[in-house]
Amino acid sequence: MKVEALLFGGVALFFAGVAALYGAWSHESAGTAALIVAGGMAAVIAFFCAVQYLRKGRRPQDRTDAEVADGAGPLEFFPAESVWPLVTAFGFALAATGVVFGLWLFLIGFVVLARGVLGMVFQYVNR
Repeated sequence: MKVEALLFGGVALFFAGVAALYGAWSHESAGTAALIVAGGMAAVIAFFCAVQYLRKGRRPQDRTDAEVADGAGPLEFFPAESVWPLVTAFGFALAATGVVFGLWLFLIGFVVLARGVLGMVFQYVNR
């Protein structure tokens, strides 16, 4: 994942540079915002790849002496039943209802939604 992290890091730097030049020369906010968002998305992917490289090390695909069998492993992980998708859906519904009825309900829904998303993300972190 090191090569992918460097590749997407370069893309993020490219978009950051282009956004700076575009914003300075054109004074147009929509295009500048789009370029900043594109650079941010590339930076997120670069960060993910770098963290995965630091956590797991080199993959068999990164080594020249690796065999095909070195990359074999479990085909897929199918989790058991989980309550977090239900909590996430309830939080989203509550937040969407809060848009209509008031900020207090939206904030409660946002907290429930955030807890559901974090629960799904970190449910199998130690697997």
